[in-house]
Amino acid sequence: MTAEHVLVKCDVYCDWQDQPPVYRLFVGDELFAERTYIWREQYLEEMIPVYAEPGEYNIHYELVAPSTGTLTIKNLRVSSGPGTVVNNILKVEANEST
Repeated sequence: MTAEHVLVKCDVYCDWQDQPPVYRLFVGDELFAERTYIWREQYLEEMIPVYAEPGEYNIHYELVAPSTGTLTIKNLRVSSGPGTVVNNILKVEANEST
């Protein structure tokens, strides 16, 4: 099977006090990013470039202890490439043109 390139986007927001929280982004079991959320009262558009074989991949975020706050992820979607996202599951499809 041939790996496909899919660009996933979502809007990330974190409500926090005191120290900026650190969060991690996973696609399947793979750690894609670890970031410190330093912005106040602002959603950020996260771009997640995925290069994977056709299949299903869970996309999830988590705060890294001892970080506190409320992490909100919304509007998870495929921006380009052969795939769809439903309920935080990325389904990479085989590209028919290759």
